[in-house]
Amino acid sequence: MAIKSLSIRIDSELLDKLHVYADYEGRSANSQILILIRDAIKEFEKENGKIEIAGSK
Repeated sequence: MAIKSLSIRIDSELLDKLHVYADYEGRSANSQILILIRDAIKEFEKENGKIEIAGSK
């Protein structure tokens, strides 16, 4: 699995809150975002079925 980079635009208040949340959980902001994305995808797949990516194994 290749690791790719993604830039997002986020307002400063939301970013500050993300850092507080991540610190509380003992994680970096990047790790916290990955967990939130994984959780959202898991919930989506639970409701809608597995997401199949063309060309992936």
